[in-house]
Amino acid sequence: MDIKETETSPRRMNISLVGILLLICLSITACQETEAPSTQEPAAEEAAAVDPLSMANQNISNTRENAITRAVKSVSQAVVGINVTQVQEVRRRSPFDDPLWRNFFPELYRNRTMRRKVESLGSGFLISADGYVVSNHHVVENASEIVVTMTGGRRYNASLIGSDRETDVALLKIAGDDFPYIPFGRSDNLLVGEWVIALGNPFGLFKLNDTPTVTVGVISAIDRDWGRTDEGQLFLDMIQTDAAINRGNSGGPLVNAEGKIIGMNTFIYTGSQYSEGSVGIGFAIPVDRLKELVKEIRETGRVNRDVWIGINDAQSLNPYIVSALRLKVTEGAIITHIEPGSPAFRAGLREEDVVVGIGDRAIRNRDEMIDALRNMDLKVGAVVSFVVARGSERERINVELTPRPGKR
Repeated sequence: MDIKETETSPRRMNISLVGILLLICLSITACQETEAPSTQEPAAEEAAAVDPLSMANQNISNTRENAITRAVKSVSQAVVGINVTQVQEVRRRSPFDDPLWRNFFPELYRNRTMRRKVESLGSGFLISADGYVVSNHHVVENASEIVVTMTGGRRYNASLIGSDRETDVALLKIAGDDFPYIPFGRSDNLLVGEWVIALGNPFGLFKLNDTPTVTVGVISAIDRDWGRTDEGQLFLDMIQTDAAINRGNSGGPLVNAEGKIIGMNTFIYTGSQYSEGSVGIGFAIPVDRLKELVKEIRETGRVNRDVWIGINDAQSLNPYIVSALRLKVTEGAIITHIEPGSPAFRAGLREEDVVVGIGDRAIRNRDEMIDALRNMDLKVGAVVSFVVARGSERERINVELTPRPGKR
């Protein structure tokens, strides 16, 4: 029993040693197999490390390019600077310029009026490939020479097709074709708070590198009625924006984030007669009105405002008139004379009709009736809606304005 045990022990030891050696070999082989691919991992890791950074940079670049920058890029080429030379007449002053001296020495006061050239600037924008440019009337008023400067520096002499002083719109033309232009948008669906972009030539900065100045803001309000100014201009349904508009921006486009015209920059409110800079309250003519005016100016060279209504006189109501005519109203303007065959007569208005409303505005007396008509955009083809009282009934009568007899 003891002899057998001593004889088999070395065999078992040999088997154990072989097993251990096999295990060691297998371990070494496994290690080599697992380590071999590791020589390629750094390249893959480097590629993985580069891709996220590249993607991040691309994302940043994409973030910088947004609807505003894309709109600016699409419209900038169609914005122009306008340089105007005007001839003004001025009267030379004299310390002896008084009525007494003029009576005794009239020859000294003859030919004292002199002319001088004055240069001014403004903005405009192309609306067609064949060179039609829109700007403000006050930018080109009394111009003897108009020069349009394109983005990039090209200069063109422009001709004035026509203008409308009342709404402050002017249409110019430059020779050529294939010009960049800005498409018309709409102003009947504007959203208060939506982004808008004002472009133009404030303070003559266009001439520094022949590119427009861009300011961005939002639509602050719509349908702002300023009525008639001291200069006779009529600003109705204006778009208010806080995009900075300064001197020289007049006539430039107000565009939306789609790169379409929604208005033309026209004037600013400064809050002080001593300030000319923007305080964030600017106004633009809505594009829907602009399109109508430009179409008429392009076809006829002007907007026909020599209109005929036919109401020659009216009078405010007073207790005597109310009692004598047994009227059912105590406020309004009674028509006292109307021309037979006139637009008002053909529409159905008659003498002794009491005008109690025009459009959406209540009329309490003759002055309010005149003021309401004065602050309307009266032109041939326009319709004025009168609300009249007849007995106990009220009726709305629409009068379409026509040219005065013998005029077109």
